[in-house]
Amino acid sequence: MQADDLQRLLSFKMPYGKYKDTVIADLPGNYLCWFAREGFPKGEIGRLLELMYEIDHNNLGELLAPLRKKT
Repeated sequence: MQADDLQRLLSFKMPYGKYKDTVIADLPGNYLCWFAREGFPKGEIGRLLELMYEIDHNNLGELLAPLRKKT
């Protein structure tokens, strides 16, 4: 994980698919689980999706609450 990854989860939008233009932090858990089963894409998008999956799966969404207030 990189220093600004949590902030990136709140600003980086899905570039394709059913949830195109949805901020990664707002993606539904079942969509993140699908990526976990099928494989995360390569590059930054995959890294961020995997991080959001871990946050969602471990019920750590409150980590993003202070950052949401700043945006």
